[in-house]
Amino acid sequence: MISLAHIINTFISTVVDVMPIATIIFGFQIAVLRKPIANLLRVILGFFYVILGLSLFLLGLEMALFPLGETMAEQLTAPEFLYSFKDDITTSLGWIDYYWIYLFAFAIGFSTTIAEPSLIAVALKANQVSGGAIGVNGLRVAVALGVAFGISLGSYRIVVGDPIHYYIMVGYVVVIIQTYFAPKLIIPLAYDSGGVTTSTVTVPIVTALGLGLASTVPGRNPVIDGFGLIAFASLFPIISVMAYAQITQWLNSKADSKENENAL
Repeated sequence: MISLAHIINTFISTVVDVMPIATIIFGFQIAVLRKPIANLLRVILGFFYVILGLSLFLLGLEMALFPLGETMAEQLTAPEFLYSFKDDITTSLGWIDYYWIYLFAFAIGFSTTIAEPSLIAVALKANQVSGGAIGVNGLRVAVALGVAFGISLGSYRIVVGDPIHYYIMVGYVVVIIQTYFAPKLIIPLAYDSGGVTTSTVTVPIVTALGLGLASTVPGRNPVIDGFGLIAFASLFPIISVMAYAQITQWLNSKADSKENENAL
């Protein structure tokens, strides 16, 4: 259990972290705009709720999400677990033997992204400003699939020990090519979709998974190999969202051409 002193220290550190934001907002309102703050008591109460929520969230990360991600990685990479699926226990483990890790990474990446509050907010706003042309659920699923594939590929990289920059370089080459061919409407949203995944729900679990995986796979260094999954989680949603738009555009053009043929 976390002690009362630890809870108080977390709350105080959160206050210190939020103070620069409050100082800038109130400073510009008073010194630059020179207007009184409307509903001051309500704003102060809102800041208190933000600080309280962040404090509880940080405690939750420490008590649940970080230990859970590391524990799952340790259990899924335990030799006794992996060898239980092999016929010959005398052979060494290969990258294919860690397939449960790849499946778990895909599932956890998809589920955490679907639950990401920042992605929900962006999807709702995109649907609103596009007049319904961009579907809320379609965008969320496209981003979630990109994150899921990226984290699975990142987990594979940790298992085999490949340098991360080769994956990132190839990924951004694909992004550049897609940017040229993708509908112009979706390009800025696709780039933003890569950023909204690095938020409150996705980052803690993914980081814990990477550290736990690098700590248990033989020959891996947690400092060198344990980090980098967030880079995959930010890159592949850009690819998946633009691919979603390109596929949708191709299907629509195919349907239009078919209608024109039927009309003739």
